[in-house]
Amino acid sequence: MSTDTPAPAPLPPASPAPPPPTAPGAPPPAASGAPLPAASEAPLPASEAPLSATSRTTLRRHKERGRTSRGDLYAVLDAGLICHLGVVINGSPRVLPTTYARSGDTLYLHGSSANAGFMAADGTEVCVTVTHLDGLVLARSVFSHSVNYRSAIVIGTATLLRGDDERLTALRAIVEYLVPGQWAAARQPTAKEMAATAALAVPLAEASVKVREGGPADDPGDMALDVWAGVLPAAVTFGPPEPDPALRPEIRLPSHISRFPDTRIAAPEMNGNLPE
Repeated sequence: MSTDTPAPAPLPPASPAPPPPTAPGAPPPAASGAPLPAASEAPLPASEAPLSATSRTTLRRHKERGRTSRGDLYAVLDAGLICHLGVVINGSPRVLPTTYARSGDTLYLHGSSANAGFMAADGTEVCVTVTHLDGLVLARSVFSHSVNYRSAIVIGTATLLRGDDERLTALRAIVEYLVPGQWAAARQPTAKEMAATAALAVPLAEASVKVREGGPADDPGDMALDVWAGVLPAAVTFGPPEPDPALRPEIRLPSHISRFPDTRIAAPEMNGNLPE
């Protein structure tokens, strides 16, 4: 008689575990072996994001001259020195030239606390424009003459900055945008000077950019005319620094001014991070 004990009967296969409960409205879990859903794409950098297309920023004429990315908007704004603020004051439209700076997707405008336009702009929709003249385009016909330009239009609700810190941030951004390094070199504003100064903030949520480049677009029938055609290029340039006649002789020209405007061209985008 064998002493071997009989082998135990095989166990039945285990039943699969039930899936975990699903929250109401949540999608069902993926089946085993099913491909995982594709990871969401990383958001575009701000400069590559498209501009908002609204009825007020859609081009009607020469749509081919339109630019559609925020990088195009930033490039036009960051190359300028003066903007024009369009605002309605007591029912009458005004256009005011002033200095400005861009910090991220906010445009800061500089003005006086006695400026009626800045006071009227607070909490209302305004229009801000920046335009660069790049050349006069001379054609064979008078009708085909044109100009080369880069322009930006910003429409938004302006906010008059009231807090000392936010106004100081805006003024510092404007000074550093115009002449990098000048904020630290000059005396800081007093409380009285700050009270006489105003700053507006305008969001860059709604904007349009238009650019014309190249030579004249003459009609084919005019090409044989004995008329000179072409472009007279235009640009803003800076001459050598001219010292104040009252400047003491021992005060030397600082490097941030002797190297201007190269320092301005190479200055990093503000985005709220101003140099110390």
